[in-house]
Amino acid sequence: VQLQASGGGLVQAGDSLRLSCVASGRTFERYAVGWFRQAPGKEREFQAAISWDDRTNYAASAKGRFTISRDNSKNTVYLQMNSLKPEDTAIYYCAARLWAMMTMNGDYDYWGQGTVVTVSS
Repeated sequence: VQLQASGGGLVQAGDSLRLSCVASGRTFERYAVGWFRQAPGKEREFQAAISWDDRTNYAASAKGRFTISRDNSKNTVYLQMNSLKPEDTAIYYCAARLWAMMTMNGDYDYWGQGTVVTVSS
């Protein structure tokens, strides 16, 4: 599976962005996908994940502001980010693994290249 993340950009605090993660392959519906982010000088951290059967999980920092969803017909997972804050500034990565969603970096087998989100105050 190859993943391509996109949709990042420079926005102001309070704005919204929708990130997309497009996957190659014909069995995308079997994969769980997670979104992680890495801010400068910090470790990569979990934000949201969706399982093969559409169950979702969110980090505390994302809950209520971010929404993860998937469209298997397009091999795409989305991360809708609302009410963005300067502390959301980071490189956002999507990752995939078969079946169940997980929250740890090491549990994912495939990674996209990242898309940069910058939120100005």
